[in-house]
Amino acid sequence: MIRINLLPHREARRKASRRQLAFMAVMVAVVGIALAALVHGVIAGYLAVQNDRNDFLKRENAKLDKEIAEIKKLKDEIAALLARKQIIETLQNDRSRAVNLLEALVRRTPDGVYLKTLKQKGLRVNVTGYAQSNARVSAFMRNLQGSEVLENSATSPQLIEIKASNVNNKRLSEFNLDFSMKPPTPAVEDGKKPGAPAKKG
Repeated sequence: MIRINLLPHREARRKASRRQLAFMAVMVAVVGIALAALVHGVIAGYLAVQNDRNDFLKRENAKLDKEIAEIKKLKDEIAALLARKQIIETLQNDRSRAVNLLEALVRRTPDGVYLKTLKQKGLRVNVTGYAQSNARVSAFMRNLQGSEVLENSATSPQLIEIKASNVNNKRLSEFNLDFSMKPPTPAVEDGKKPGAPAKKG
């Protein structure tokens, strides 16, 4: 009977299996490292692109903040210029109203009435003076009611006081009265520009 010893053959197969397993393990490790490096590179690339985008957005936001600050500064300057313009227009309107007031008083003051003082506070005007008679004071008040630059109401003009007074040995009526001017109208009519002088009365 022939006997065959299979131990060396089995040992050789085991060694071959171990070498194959070791090779496979090395290959798997190499592939895993390669995949990890590839994934890391892709993620690093995405992060670099995103960081570039973030830096771009930061730069653009800084530019926008600067432009917004400049726009705010321009708005403040425009508001200041508009306020100055409004003040100038108000002064011009006040000047024209003062001229119209004096012209109206010159035209509406009858003979025998002499004005002594004229005080204006806003649209309210106070006048003191002398008249040859109470009837001339009444005529003066009626004339004021007919003016287009003066307010025509139940309280304008309003006689505050009238009394007898001696001036240069003449007996006169000393009077004190208030009246109001018409407020400026912002509406534009007949093609007139805003701020144009009112009609002279």
